[in-house]
Amino acid sequence: MSLLPGDRLPAFTASIWDKAQHAGGFALLTVLGLWAYGSAGALRVLSGLLAFGVAIEFAQAATGWRYGDAVDALADAVGIAAGWCAVRVAQQVRANKRMGMVGPE
Repeated sequence: MSLLPGDRLPAFTASIWDKAQHAGGFALLTVLGLWAYGSAGALRVLSGLLAFGVAIEFAQAATGWRYGDAVDALADAVGIAAGWCAVRVAQQVRANKRMGMVGPE
């Protein structure tokens, strides 16, 4: 969908704020990537997704019917950071449960 002409996109995509779509999509990709590759591959997942987001913007700029936007790439980066934070929080909660620590004292 990233390279489709704007008039060919499904109607639901236009109703949601574009930057939120970028951030949400990349947050989900980050969570799935970190889940699949674990902490050992975290740097590759994070840098790969960031490179992918930037590449999409360059590809859109080259199409002639879409335009690349640096703010979209920034929204991708925000989503990547949010996904990483979500995974780290989930890991910490699991670690605390394993140690018998369920909440603040």
